[in-house]
Amino acid sequence: MAKKNLFPPREEMLALAKDGELTVKVTPNAGENSISLPGKGGSDLTLLVRITATPENGKANAAVLKLLSKALGLPKTSLEIIRGHNARTKVIAIPD
Repeated sequence: MAKKNLFPPREEMLALAKDGELTVKVTPNAGENSISLPGKGGSDLTLLVRITATPENGKANAAVLKLLSKALGLPKTSLEIIRGHNARTKVIAIPD
């Protein structure tokens, strides 16, 4: 059984960034960790992130940063949540 790709292409994810900020909508307690692009018809520039971690004690935020760093090929320390620490919609600062 072939393993499915859990990440969209890096270039397509970075195309959603605006002024060095990437908006993500997080679904915690998901069945698997994955990242998807927004639907084709909408003007929404929000990346959809599903993680298995629970939203307690910062576990979900840490899992989001780890998954994004892996998908974007960036060090985890270069990403930072700048808005939405306690919300499902978060704004992540990414290096240019």
